[in-house]
This record gives sequence, structure tokens and C-alpha cells, in this order.
Amino acid sequence: MDILSNMKVKLGALLTTFSKTLDIVDKTLSNHHLRVSIIADDIAKAYGLSLKVRKDIFIAATLHDIGVFSLREKHMIAEYDIKNPFEHSEKGYSLMKDFAVLSNIAPIVRHHHIRWEEGRGYYSGEEKVHIGAHIIHLADRIEILLNKNTEVLNQKDPIVKAVMSRSNILFDPRLVEVFADISEKECFWFDATYSELEELILNREVLPEKELNIDELEETARLFSHIIDFRSEFTAVHSAGVSAVARALSRFVGFSSLECRLMAIAGHLHDIGKLAVPTELLEKPAKLDDEQMNVMKSHVYFSYRILESVKGLETINMWASFHHERMDAKGYPFHLKGDTLPIGSRIMAVADVLTAISEDRPYRKGMDKDTALSLLESLGSNNVLDREIIKTAAANFNYLNELRQDVQKIVKGEYESLKNNDSLSETCLSTLQGV
Repeated sequence: MDILSNMKVKLGALLTTFSKTLDIVDKTLSNHHLRVSIIADDIAKAYGLSLKVRKDIFIAATLHDIGVFSLREKHMIAEYDIKNPFEHSEKGYSLMKDFAVLSNIAPIVRHHHIRWEEGRGYYSGEEKVHIGAHIIHLADRIEILLNKNTEVLNQKDPIVKAVMSRSNILFDPRLVEVFADISEKECFWFDATYSELEELILNREVLPEKELNIDELEETARLFSHIIDFRSEFTAVHSAGVSAVARALSRFVGFSSLECRLMAIAGHLHDIGKLAVPTELLEKPAKLDDEQMNVMKSHVYFSYRILESVKGLETINMWASFHHERMDAKGYPFHLKGDTLPIGSRIMAVADVLTAISEDRPYRKGMDKDTALSLLESLGSNNVLDREIIKTAAANFNYLNELRQDVQKIVKGEYESLKNNDSLSETCLSTLQGV
């Protein structure tokens, strides 16, 4: 397929889209990451930093809170004085540091809540703190103080006063001085609360123009799947399993090597819309009631709209986002009929079900082979899932299930390490204890 081999996905577009997605679970926090990015870039530019450094700071700002997994944590860090700011920043660092396209900005994310403390914040232990971390810290707190429901210029004086009262304590006084200067410009405040943020960002030329190759795209999708799934122990390894099963199953169906890799990427991203679903629903150990199910059904719609906004992901989007459509057109959210569903979408639907029924969850054990195959075959017979793909999955069930188990075991270890905060360094702990 030429459309696949010519696929071009820009890192900047992918990151800004994901940044917006991080905030959709709560309307009161809408576009928090992008607003922080705009404010941080204003400060960085006025401070005289080069465009290259500004780009690094901008990317770090778009993802600075990726270590926040629950709505409760989001509300905690929305308080101006955060009681424990280091847990989520360290988790964000741990998630990013091993991914090549983001490894250089991981330390900025790690330190974005370091207090200045009369210059002691210039270092964290023996590690020098990037100026971008202090800029994001300041921009983040400014954004938290903004009330988006009232006239922004009326908020200027109290916000500037609040920031200046913490100069040399929370914030680098050099940056506070820069902020005080640019706060005199009405455009600073209007930009910080502008509704068309993407337009502002494009005009600033701070997004990386880098086009991701297939390795980088797969690596980035895997990172996103961790952020999607690590919100809950119930889903912690699900996308990893779906990705592995979808990739192998597509090979058995006859996909090319490239198509199989794109299927793996689609598997990592298929539940990205669950970032809009409250964790409480994801973790409910019983059947969802009708109202809750209606909320849950929205996740595939959000997956489609989120991925739709990234040029180059058109095929991956169809394969990923139609996994709850049915052959008889009774699926959701688009009610597409089987003959209009791409074969990749039908493979993804089977991979999703096979993984979901076979994997262990905290509240129940996965189905054994005979039970799982019986259920899959009934779904094929009832025209829910593609019968031919079910036959292929059944013929290769042992291989697919063992592959799922192996991949999910690895990801489970990564999740447990992050959950238990095993990766917290002595440096970070000593900083936390000194605050």
C-alpha cells in the first residue's frame, strides 16, 4: 500500500495532540499543558534563549504532567501550593528517559517543580537543573492561578503579586523579573487564554518539524500506551497485549511486514480515548450500569477524533478506533457494517477481545483456552466479529496467547516499578525532604 509507505507523521503534531488529550478528562483543566507551553515560551523568549532551547522547553511543557495518572492527582497539582510535586514529575521522567525522541527533555520534566530556594535550586543533588525546568515551574503556577471564566486583564495584578511574593523562594528571581516585564503587555494575557491555541503555536514555529520514521513512531506509540494504561491496575498491560496480538494476527492473515508494524502501533493507540474516561469507571470490578456504559462508549469516539487530527495517521486511526464496531453494524460509535470495515479494524477487534478475555485482571482470572475459544467462535457465529479472522486466531491461539503473556509480563514489571516509585533517585528524595 503506497499510503502506508508514504506515511509522514510529524513529532510536533503528535505531541500537541497528545498534550491536549492529557487534559480532556476534566473540562476545568482543559488545555492546561498547551497554555503552560505558551506562557513558558513567552518567558523563554523574553529571557533571550535561543530557538533551539525554546523548542526543547516547549516540548517539555506540552508533556510536563504525563506522570499524573488519576483525576485525583490532577486536582491535587492544580492547587497553587502542591504538597508532593515530585512523585508525578519523577514518574514522567521515568516514562520518557528511555525513549530516544524525548530523552533529552526528560530531565526538564523531572525537575519542573524544583524550588529556587535562594539559588539552591540551581542544582538537584549534583545534577544541574535546566533553566527550562524553572521556566515551566513558573509558567505552570501562573496558569493554575488563571481563572478562565472571568476577564483575564482583571486578574493581572493579583497574579503578578502572588508570583512576586514567592520570588527567590519558589521561583528564580531572574525569571520573575522577566515575567513582571512581559505581564505589562495585554497580548501576553490574551495569548494565555486564547481559545485557538494550535494557531498560536504554529505561528511561533516552536514545534519540531521532525518526521518520525517507523521505529520512532512505534516507540512513541508505546510510550503513549503506557500513559493510557498505567492510569489503572485494571488496564495496566492491556494495550501492550492488544498490540502484540494484533501484530502477530495480521501476519497470519497475510499483511506485509510494514503493515504488521503499523498494526502494532494501532494496538498501542487503540484506547487513547480512555484518557477521557474517569479512572473510577476503568476500575469498577462489576458490570457498568447504563449511564456508566454510555460514558465508556465515548472512548472509541475520542480515540477517533484524537488520532484524526494528526496528519499521516489516517490508516492507523481506522484500524485503532473501529475496534468496537461489529460485522452486523450494531457496534459503536459509528455503527459501521462489516463490509465497510477495513480488514485491519476487524483484526484489531478480534485482538482486543482475545486479549481482554485471556488476560488476568485484579478482580478476575483470564479465561482458559477452551472457554476463550468458545466465546470467540460464538462472536463469529453471531456476526459480531469477522469469522475468518476468528478461525485464524483459533488456529494460532497458543502462539498468540503465549506472546501476549510474555509481552504483558514485561510491561507489568514496568508498571509495578513506576507504581511503587522504585525509580525515585536519592537525589530526588533528598530534594523532596528538603522542601
